Amino acid sequence: MGSIDIPSEQWAQVVEKTGGPVVYKRIPVQKPGPDEVLVNIKYSGVCHTDLHAMMGDWPLDTKLPLVGGHEGAGVVVARGELVKDIQIGDYAGIKWLNGSCLSCNYCMNGDEPLCHKALLSGYTVDGTFQEYAIAKAAHVARIPKECDLESVAPILCAGITVYKGLKESLARPGQTIAVVGAGGGLGSIALQYAKAMGLRSIAIDAGDEKRDLCMRLGASAFVDFSTSKDLVADVRAATVDGEGPHAALLVAAQEKPFQQATEYLRSKGVLVCIGLPAGARLSAPVFDTVIRMITIKGSYVGNRADTQEALDFFRRGLITVPFKTIGLSQLQDIYTLMHEAKIAGRYVVDPTR
Repeated sequence: MGSIDIPSEQWAQVVEKTGGPVVYKRIPVQKPGPDEVLVNIKYSGVCHTDLHAMMGDWPLDTKLPLVGGHEGAGVVVARGELVKDIQIGDYAGIKWLNGSCLSCNYCMNGDEPLCHKALLSGYTVDGTFQEYAIAKAAHVARIPKECDLESVAPILCAGITVYKGLKESLARPGQTIAVVGAGGGLGSIALQYAKAMGLRSIAIDAGDEKRDLCMRLGASAFVDFSTSKDLVADVRAATVDGEGPHAALLVAAQEKPFQQATEYLRSKGVLVCIGLPAGARLSAPVFDTVIRMITIKGSYVGNRADTQEALDFFRRGLITVPFKTIGLSQLQDIYTLMHEAKIAGRYVVDPTR
């Protein structure tokens, strides 16, 4: 196993009990297994999923104690003896999908996130809120050396997730997609990917600040759900022909938007659900859904090919993530802001602070 100077201990934020808070403490640095790499995390984005992992409010068990985080960008400092295609010093990203079996039907068909043996960073295995993190070599993102590790970190979950969702929408260049929750961390990135993919986008969110942000990021129109007297009519009116968008991307963190999205889609429209409000349910009128041939689908995270495609959009300068960097020691403060719905854009943590 090749390596460079690696300490035996590191700083990390650890969830020691369900509900938190996270504990900032020293823990051992792990050694990579035969098919794994050790990445010196330079920056890690903070995702709403990380809050769910700490609170334990999803119907999926987490490990305890747990090091959260799954948007880690850094440098490979050690590799297992079976790893041949990643070199010490390469840039690499540790994302939500930490590893999979690579041999089941899902893995062989490019649906690795659906693998029953999938390892999830910051959820079922320790993630990136530490200075050094482990991942399966086959699944780490290969980050081009010209990319800035600080600004690329949020792409490793938020970027890949919305890019995958846009692909799942089947919307073609020139068509229109509504982005619900467009002013948040996921939505603000989705607007940029949509523009880069040749799509028109209708941003749905609330407030002048988010309106300005969405329009600046490439939205074709903005609908404020907090002031609209008829959201369905306003969204349809924002399309070129008044028929409604061809697809809708739901990245909202509340349940209500999921219940009305099928109403403003045009016939044969596609509703793509990405956001995961805890305990939320989705419903739609059966008659209307059938006679207008509406498709309702979920979109999880991207596979390895989606990852590299999403990173290439970033590499070419087409995606800019609004973020603020603070020290890893302040992670609990970010969770508090998330819980109070006071997050604008994305936060990135620096493990050395």
